[in-house]
Amino acid sequence: MALLIMLLFLAKGLLDKGCSFTEVSKDTVNTTELIAKLITQGNDIVDGIEKMFAAIDGSCSLLLLHKDGLYAARDRLGYTTLTIGKNENSIAVTSETCAFVNNDLKIDKYLQPGEIVLIAEDGLQQKRAGGKESQVCAFLWIYTGFPASNYEGINTEVVRERCGRFLARRDKDLDVDIVSGVPDSGIAHAIGYAMESGKPYRRPLVKYTPGYGRSYTPPTQETRDLVAKMKLISIEEIINGQKIIVCEDSIVRGTQLKNFTVKKLLDSGAKEIHVRPACPPLMFPCKYNLSTRSINELSARKAIKSIEGSDIEDVSEYTDHTSEKYKKMVDWIAKDIEVNSVKYQTVDDMVSAIGLEKEKLCLYCWTGKCPTSEGACCKKSSCAASK
Repeated sequence: MALLIMLLFLAKGLLDKGCSFTEVSKDTVNTTELIAKLITQGNDIVDGIEKMFAAIDGSCSLLLLHKDGLYAARDRLGYTTLTIGKNENSIAVTSETCAFVNNDLKIDKYLQPGEIVLIAEDGLQQKRAGGKESQVCAFLWIYTGFPASNYEGINTEVVRERCGRFLARRDKDLDVDIVSGVPDSGIAHAIGYAMESGKPYRRPLVKYTPGYGRSYTPPTQETRDLVAKMKLISIEEIINGQKIIVCEDSIVRGTQLKNFTVKKLLDSGAKEIHVRPACPPLMFPCKYNLSTRSINELSARKAIKSIEGSDIEDVSEYTDHTSEKYKKMVDWIAKDIEVNSVKYQTVDDMVSAIGLEKEKLCLYCWTGKCPTSEGACCKKSSCAASK
């Protein structure tokens, strides 16, 4: 809803200036055309991109084909990433550095937040220097990024292994037989857990086909459930009678984990199931992406509502992993998804696993605190941390 309101607000401002739109759908406008119209308000391309950055409340990294060449611009907070790759004959730009490897390209430059470059026949030209402040999305390393990709010079697979190691260090007294990860993004977390704990890594759950898509992104619960049901197959010979650690990138709604992952393990005879998400409880829907659209969808918020008897505005006690209310929330989630235990990653351990300074990461979906640099992700009056 917030995204829709912002789009309508920006579109109205342009319509009032005499602009028109060629495509309108679902009571809004095409976002690509909207960005293009915003850029045309500038004196030139660079000025237009800067004006677009200033106009939007959010993140927009882009590639723009122009008669001058190809412009690449990273959003002003660096929430998303863009990287330049080169070889002897070519220059390329991508958000995922894994695209370079099989094309014989080497990483040449990570664009800085707000930086604008032009790729032309005579090479790479910087048109606007980047800023020093950054709020890159921490979830890139935990879940959304590709394992072979680097962001800010830090490899995703290596971070996930470190996340698993941190989880294992907080489980020194837990007696289990095997360590597993929910394919695909949970696998590296599980490998790290197994390396740190010394417990064997095994695959009680495998993907039906490697190409099956992510199950948390479709717009309807019905589609999400169908993908979750079909993409994983359990192996009873590995599961039966075992006490199992299940490493997962995150718990968003909790429904798929309960109804399709945990149920398959229980139906195959698992003796105990201990779920270890690689990030803290998700408390706030992301203001940039569309994967979670409302607070009420989130598993942690369902737990809080059940404990408190109603929705509450101040959830600071529930974001503090040392508090009694946090413990009650986690116990509620474990009971709800029908497992023996749940233990989340802490914010500090997750930040340490990534390896960037805390102030350079966007942690909004876990903490409710907006980026603090100029042009923050949300207006201060609507930031959860300001209430």
